[in-house]
Amino acid sequence: MADRLRVHPDHPAPRTLGMAAERLRSGQLGILPSDAGYLIAWALDARQAEDRATRLRMLDSRHPFTLLCRSISEIGKLARLEDAAFRAVKAYTPGPQTFILAVGSGLPKRFKQAKRKTIGCRIVDHNVVRDLLDFLQAPLLATSLRLPDEQISTFDAEEVAERALKHVDFMLDAGDCAPGPTTIIDASGEGVEVTRQGWTAISLD
Repeated sequence: MADRLRVHPDHPAPRTLGMAAERLRSGQLGILPSDAGYLIAWALDARQAEDRATRLRMLDSRHPFTLLCRSISEIGKLARLEDAAFRAVKAYTPGPQTFILAVGSGLPKRFKQAKRKTIGCRIVDHNVVRDLLDFLQAPLLATSLRLPDEQISTFDAEEVAERALKHVDFMLDAGDCAPGPTTIIDASGEGVEVTRQGWTAISLD
């Protein structure tokens, strides 16, 4: 049975975050709160967890997952931040925005082998995820909590636990989240454009 680890949304207990960090390091698949609903997340090298997430959501093997990062400098190690992209990331993070960026030289080898040209990056405005990433000292991979056979609320903690906890190894339960989805901003080319407005619409004008 997967564990439901309850944490305060603003002041999560370090001991609980440490437990979650160790679980992720060991290759487990977890549900985490965010500023745009709950997410499914795993460590960069946790290939089995990634395969589980892919099967769970019935995704194509080429589906682009999102990197949850601690800072703009961490994003800059994984992606290319040209001037326009840097300004956009700086202006709209942290927050419920996903940035599509050109891959950088610091991306792990297996991503390069997949010959990906772009990656999605987020700096989540939620203390639980931010403090968890500080424990890990590394980014996480994530995908939204959308199950193909079930229409569930991704921001109602009770519903997430009842209907999705059985599919993963643990859940960091911080209560109800802000709704999603994120706004998607494509900054992988010369310009920057919003390709999907999320629950908090933004304008780049």
